[in-house]
Amino acid sequence: MQVIPLDRITADMTDAVGGKAAGLAALIRHGERVPPGFCITTQTHGHALPVAEIVNAYQQLGGPVAVRSSATAEDLPDASFAGQQDTILNVTGTADLLTAVAACRASLHSPRATAYRDAHHIEHDNVRMAVVIQRMVTPAVAGVLFTANPVTGRRTQMMVEAVPGLGDVLVDGVTNTDQCLLDGPVHPATDHLTPAQLADLHTLGTRLQKHLGSPQDIEWAIDHDGTLWVLQARPITTLFPLPPPTDKPQPRVYLEFGHVQGMLQPVTPMGMSSLAALVTAMLAALRVRADVIDIGGRLYGDLTDLARDPATRERLVKLMAVDFGPRAQAVMRHVLADPRFAPQRRTTPRTRATDGTILRTAGRAGTAILRALARPDHARARLHHAIDRIRRTCAAPAELKTPADRLRFVRDQDTTGSYDEITWPIAAGMLAAAIPPHLLKGIAEQHEIQTVLGGMPHNVTIEMDLALWRLTERATDHRQLLLDTPASELAARYRQGTLPDIGLAAFLDTYGHRGAAEVDLGIPRWEEDPTPVFTMIANYLRVTDADQAPDRRFARAAATAETTLRDLTIRARRRPIRGRIAIFLLHRARALAGLREAGKFAGLYRLREMRRQLLLIGTDLATATLLNQPDDIMFLTLDEVHAAVHQHTDHRATVTSRRATHQQELRRRTVPVALLSDGTDLETILPAAPITDGQLRGVGAAPGRITGPARIVHDPATARIDPGDIIVAPTTDPGWTPLFLTAGGLVTETGAVMAHGPTVAREYGIPAVICVPAAASTITTGQLITVDGAAGTVTVVNDPHRTEAERAQRTDIGDTTAL
Repeated sequence: MQVIPLDRITADMTDAVGGKAAGLAALIRHGERVPPGFCITTQTHGHALPVAEIVNAYQQLGGPVAVRSSATAEDLPDASFAGQQDTILNVTGTADLLTAVAACRASLHSPRATAYRDAHHIEHDNVRMAVVIQRMVTPAVAGVLFTANPVTGRRTQMMVEAVPGLGDVLVDGVTNTDQCLLDGPVHPATDHLTPAQLADLHTLGTRLQKHLGSPQDIEWAIDHDGTLWVLQARPITTLFPLPPPTDKPQPRVYLEFGHVQGMLQPVTPMGMSSLAALVTAMLAALRVRADVIDIGGRLYGDLTDLARDPATRERLVKLMAVDFGPRAQAVMRHVLADPRFAPQRRTTPRTRATDGTILRTAGRAGTAILRALARPDHARARLHHAIDRIRRTCAAPAELKTPADRLRFVRDQDTTGSYDEITWPIAAGMLAAAIPPHLLKGIAEQHEIQTVLGGMPHNVTIEMDLALWRLTERATDHRQLLLDTPASELAARYRQGTLPDIGLAAFLDTYGHRGAAEVDLGIPRWEEDPTPVFTMIANYLRVTDADQAPDRRFARAAATAETTLRDLTIRARRRPIRGRIAIFLLHRARALAGLREAGKFAGLYRLREMRRQLLLIGTDLATATLLNQPDDIMFLTLDEVHAAVHQHTDHRATVTSRRATHQQELRRRTVPVALLSDGTDLETILPAAPITDGQLRGVGAAPGRITGPARIVHDPATARIDPGDIIVAPTTDPGWTPLFLTAGGLVTETGAVMAHGPTVAREYGIPAVICVPAAASTITTGQLITVDGAAGTVTVVNDPHRTEAERAQRTDIGDTTAL
């Protein structure tokens, strides 16, 4: 069938009628008042139009009509295509109708629609266009109803935008627009809507959200007779997922933990279990108890009880400064000022046993830290011995033969164990780095302290980066091969054994258990897929100025640090006691603070072995047709793997669904620092910080000032960094740091001064500014920007026109072509 009335479209006909027509048909089935019309199906795509059928259906409608696109990739849960394809209003006459239909079909291939599909990774060849023709409504007022606040994410608040007449002027911005927030059905009149009309809209939104199962973006119109028409309803594609339901007292506040490890991408289900246990253990070491939960594939902690507890709430803001950064601090200050999180009396008094345990732990920690500060060389030796012991002992025994044996081995692994030889030297180094700024107030500036902490020795991540640089220096005989061949092809040739020996095997033997997002058990390591390593080698080969060689840059940073420390030593004599202590601690910081990456480095050995065994189980399950491929196992939980191994449960449908959700979340560019249980992104309701034109403000994390071209990076595996490029990214982790060797500066949206990225930036002597909101979407690749690590500012020097693809990524909210 090539032409079909909207009221005859069934739920299984989306491929034939496209997303918009399918959505309108669903509204009709639910009894909503939708303008009558028909659909020219996708069967006509690429063929001549059935003119006689179209004209006959049009004549039955009578009067002017709206001609609307209805592509098969439209009104999807994660891609609305709002405004990307054509709608033509007030069409009259057969000739104009056929012209409008042709224009709608052609808009499938318009530059903006093509760019939008590219931005959402939708294959062009798989998309077909249907066309909807509906009788025009002549509205007195029209607009959009969001059943959740699209700006803040709050699910208990609707937003209405309204204009007199046709709703298309909402998009054009050529008239005054009513905008009001509905916290319930009762609301005073606005310029264009009466209280009764607002109540009807609230009722409509409540009803449609219930029927359609998710928050909706609803186009509506009220005609001159006062009749409310529904013109379209589609999911709001930009909302961050809600926290899971809980029976605990409301509201709840959740803080995002992933950026502590430099991760904002979603974690695989298998990785979530081990990562949640690791973060819980880290919090316990700080005497912080918080439920760790999965929201949108990210790790969040429920801090509600801590915020309401008189004994802990005052420590929260200070705790945020340790690893979470100033954005989290600002949010937590707001939470503590909110009457809903007012302090409450403790319901379970602390026991003497608990107090005794805390005292014993604190005593042991204090003794170990003092010992490390007294004998840093000895502490480093013990730490490296412990890491080597972990590497040797975490290997799976040879007698593991069956999936059940392998699963038992994985379940028995303790990824949260406490290793005093590793923990306390690291703590001593971080403490030695944190105290001097307070002791040297009035004598030393913050950027001078940061300079002293640059060029830091004993950092395993820096050692890894420099090892890759030395490999690159030895590989210059194969320069053109490594530069001209795609990294993925080089990786394939390496695995096949057809690539010239450049020393990569030795590098991977030491560092192959690493990678970007390496704390996620579900993510491949470099030894499995060395594509990112070849990308970084190519970046290094582009360094042609010997003075900019990474080893020389690191050496300069170390020399500058020592020179600055000598200068501070002289100035610190003004305060004999505090100054002497501060200088002693700075020397100890240079001896110990570089160890901060060691604990994670050691823990990755155990994760690598667990991953190896899980993939072997996955191979067996795929052979038994319980999974489609071995790495599908990373989209299951250990309990689900147990069911597959012991009860032969088929999880293929579950994995397919979770992979689709994971891919959808991978495309999300912003992740809330903190959420309320109603979905509110707390940062969106904080007062905006004043900024000057062209200037973005963050937190200075590595001193220095540089001007250079910005390079937006979301995936280090494919990032080309030319010498002097300034990396602008949502976040970074140790797997990114080889990119820093050729970069001129670093800008991130999240982080803390002591996080991985800023630490490595200081040690290479490149300026860094962190916690710059929306940096990776505000700045574009190629823009000339100035990064001032002391002032904490990023200034845009020039602003080239954005591409269609960049604009397309920002059209999902409020961009609607209402009838």
